Amino acid sequence: MDLFNYQPRRSHEVHIGNKPLGGQQPLRLQSMTTTLTTDTEASVAQCIAIIEAGADYVRLTTQGVREAENLRPIREALHRRGYDTPLVADVHFNPKVADVAAGIVEKVRINPGNYVDPARTFKELEYTDEEYAAELARLEERFVQLLDICRAHGTAVRIGVNHGSLSDRIMCRYGDTPAGIVESCMEFLRVCAKVHFDDVVLSIKASNTVVMVQSVRLLVDA
Repeated sequence: MDLFNYQPRRSHEVHIGNKPLGGQQPLRLQSMTTTLTTDTEASVAQCIAIIEAGADYVRLTTQGVREAENLRPIREALHRRGYDTPLVADVHFNPKVADVAAGIVEKVRINPGNYVDPARTFKELEYTDEEYAAELARLEERFVQLLDICRAHGTAVRIGVNHGSLSDRIMCRYGDTPAGIVESCMEFLRVCAKVHFDDVVLSIKASNTVVMVQSVRLLVDA
């Protein structure tokens, strides 16, 4: 097998502000701030430094509603200074935070492992088919609310799966496996397809490169 003889896989183009991603677009660069998102001045300064270094997108952590709401003055300050680079909100644990951020920035990242599910507890070791279906229905109901907001504001969504934060539901049925990583992503992607929401970016990551490569291959074939 020739590892250097490959063809790039054509992906779907996603609209992210003024910098589309995928399709025939060039590779895009993104970096993330390390400031408190509630510190407008420091966050703006770091965003500008990142943009000047060549980033196409800047991601900011949004731990709570207060941080999400402060994305607006950050964005406005950047625009006043002539920077219209798309901003990305990084959201964990609280779907309400994603709702707020979706009305402000160009893309919202959610983690399927903790978007509607709490942090892993392993209290529920087995799910019946009925219980599993009920969990998926709850996921869909809440996620569609976010997609509706994103559609109204032209905001893209990144479904960002972490190997280290799979939900109890996924862990109990699929275990700590590449199949579990992919299914965690597909649960949300199926909802996007069902409601015809196309501005979706997928990402999966694992610290184990073997798991990472296998997960990507499974996701491509899913």
